[in-house]
Amino acid sequence: MAHSTDRQADAVLIEPLTVRISTAVQLTGISRSRLYELIQSGELETVKVGRSTLIPYKSLKALTGV
Repeated sequence: MAHSTDRQADAVLIEPLTVRISTAVQLTGISRSRLYELIQSGELETVKVGRSTLIPYKSLKALTGV
């Protein structure tokens, strides 16, 4: 019988499809105002869902070169 630690080792990490601006600030260390500048210049892609502005995770990775 597998132990819980064995199951955790088999877990797959799933990247989020999008993140909120506040999460992008925490993940990248880029200021909120700089993120908005990057959005305005077209260097950072966004998606609107209702009133929320979301950033595709792949766009953040491309920006940071990760």
